[in-house]
Amino acid sequence: MKIYALGTLLLVAVLANGCDLFHHPAQTAKKPPAAGETTPAIVTPDNSLTARVVSFNSAGRFVVLVFPVGQMPNLDQELFLYRNGMKVGEVKVTGPQRDNNIVADLVTGEAQVGDEVRDQ
Repeated sequence: MKIYALGTLLLVAVLANGCDLFHHPAQTAKKPPAAGETTPAIVTPDNSLTARVVSFNSAGRFVVLVFPVGQMPNLDQELFLYRNGMKVGEVKVTGPQRDNNIVADLVTGEAQVGDEVRDQ
């Protein structure tokens, strides 16, 4: 008989304390970081077009551009030429295209082999 009473008492004690397992403390709002603390960085993909001038024809005022695999501008899209970080001209994509190479007309400025081409 004592065993049943002791078992019942233990069962009541476990059930009474077990209810506390299901009560979660309220979540508090996150505070902004204090001075000197860093926040997690948000990483966004860079979808801008970049290319290099691989050939320039000064008489015809056109360039041949090479783009990374998977990137290609639209026809009639205007792009900017940069040399050593300085804008030196603009081109307009006219085609034809072969693989990752495409032809563009020089609209303004000048071009040299090795110039960087960007859409911004």
